[in-house]
Amino acid sequence: MRARKAIWVLMFVALLPSLLAAQNIEQIKNADPLVITGAVGTKNTYRYTSGKDYASPLNSTIYASLNINVYGFAMPFSLYYVNNNFQFNYPLLSFSLHPSYKYWTGYFGENSMAMSSYVMNMSFTGIGFEYNDKKKWRGGAFYGRLRKAINDDPTDPLARSPQYRRVGWGVKAGYGSGKNYIDMYLLYAFDCLNSLDERWFTKVSPHDNVVVGMKGCVTPFKWMNFTANAAASVFSTDTRTEKVPTETAFDKVFDVRYSTLMRFAGDANMNLTFKGFNTSLTYKFIQPDYTSLGNQYMSNNYQSLGVTTSGSLFKKLSLSATFNGQADNLTKEQLYTTQGFIYNANASMRVGKHLNLTAGYNGYLQSQRDGKVKVNDTTEVRRVMNSFSFTPSYNYDTKLIGHSASLSLNITGNRDLNRFATGESDVRTTAFGASYGADVHPWEVNFGFSFSHQQSRGYQKRYSSDVLSLTASRSFLQEKNLKVSFTGSMAYNEVRHQSKNLSIGCNFNVGYTLAKVHVFGASGSFNKFGDVNLTKTRSNLNMKDISLSLNYAYTFTLLTIKSKKHKQEEAERRAKEVQAQKEKALKG
Repeated sequence: MRARKAIWVLMFVALLPSLLAAQNIEQIKNADPLVITGAVGTKNTYRYTSGKDYASPLNSTIYASLNINVYGFAMPFSLYYVNNNFQFNYPLLSFSLHPSYKYWTGYFGENSMAMSSYVMNMSFTGIGFEYNDKKKWRGGAFYGRLRKAINDDPTDPLARSPQYRRVGWGVKAGYGSGKNYIDMYLLYAFDCLNSLDERWFTKVSPHDNVVVGMKGCVTPFKWMNFTANAAASVFSTDTRTEKVPTETAFDKVFDVRYSTLMRFAGDANMNLTFKGFNTSLTYKFIQPDYTSLGNQYMSNNYQSLGVTTSGSLFKKLSLSATFNGQADNLTKEQLYTTQGFIYNANASMRVGKHLNLTAGYNGYLQSQRDGKVKVNDTTEVRRVMNSFSFTPSYNYDTKLIGHSASLSLNITGNRDLNRFATGESDVRTTAFGASYGADVHPWEVNFGFSFSHQQSRGYQKRYSSDVLSLTASRSFLQEKNLKVSFTGSMAYNEVRHQSKNLSIGCNFNVGYTLAKVHVFGASGSFNKFGDVNLTKTRSNLNMKDISLSLNYAYTFTLLTIKSKKHKQEEAERRAKEVQAQKEKALKG
């Protein structure tokens, strides 16, 4: 008896973390007390290739899964048997609970809390709460671990890179609506010195950090609003360094040391909205070495300015354009300043009821300016990339056949603009595609055809690729639960004066569903490929691949104990179905 109780206690402890998921306390009473569902199945694949193949030709998988749902809390189990390898998965031992009631939400265990992107974007393990009255006021706070320590043996040659255990707390408060609001954020985080072996101290330094952030929006007119997001970070690169002798109120929160840095980051945006026309102007800057211990990683030492506009004409033509410029080396300490410009324009138009036209242009220019060193004309980085695309599509449906056709054209060029460049890295690519689909209504059959051609030209090289495919599919039986599909394809690739390759293949798939819970599937493919020489009468397609697969899956509901609300809803649904059947019988 004691052994049985011990087993039940261990199972409960193992399942408890998965039970503690995000739940709204007001909704638990409406959830079903118990629902047990699952699935079993198998997949078997045989593959043969005439070339070298180091994998097993026969792969067999048997799997089973069981999901126990108690008042909306899910406990998933799964079992896999793959080629004599057994694997059993059960709910992970992670604790995450954040119940909500009215305006309040609590956080216990591993969770995340929305804050400014410059302040914190990672999860924490600890406790916290949030308040949001859905109107004006909101706020929150948390305390917990931001990352675990990695403290492997320093003498182990396979030891992982060490890191301190990081702990932090944060608060936030906000007021206002979606058009006019302000939010404030504060984060303090530090590395625990005693969480790492002393032998690692020479390789990694402990940090601490205070970040203050602010985000807001002002809408002076219906057609104009301003948004801003800024933060200041005080960051110590090594908390073992000597403190700076100061006497300020800030000392109560953070110890200023000789290794302490203060950096800023932020962005501002102005939006203009008129009838059928929108424009946005954005500026962003992040100082060098800006760091927040609440973020995994953040790029720094750059500023950018961007403009985006979009609108429509005549209710049929949609236009949009974007320009963005970015440059680094804000403190002029780098050898060179790298700047980049991204620009694009897009247009789409509907002609009549069946024809759509879409065109787009994208460009990118990268260049260098002087930094601490003057740019050398011989080694200067200056590249440009341009891309143009055009895609018309046509759709037309009749009582017999539904037609859909489309074309696509894309031209891309990448060039080195350095005046001493030899063109070895320049590439120009042209791609063309065409597709057509037909849905034959009387036969209930779908046909498809597609063709694509791509050609790339570089320095004394040319590559081309052509792909052709045909598809057909149909559903059978009264319930349309038997589906059959076929695909045939051919691909030809050529590197001029080097190689030619041709491949031909086909795929066949059959799927059948029985009683909505049994799913049977079979598929097969055959491909022949090899190097070819089109000047000869015979192609050397001496390689082939063959694969066959048989699949089966069964889904089931083992037990369901429904709530009173769901029982009532099901009774009402059944009553409506009976009433509909009676009305249908009277009309017949």
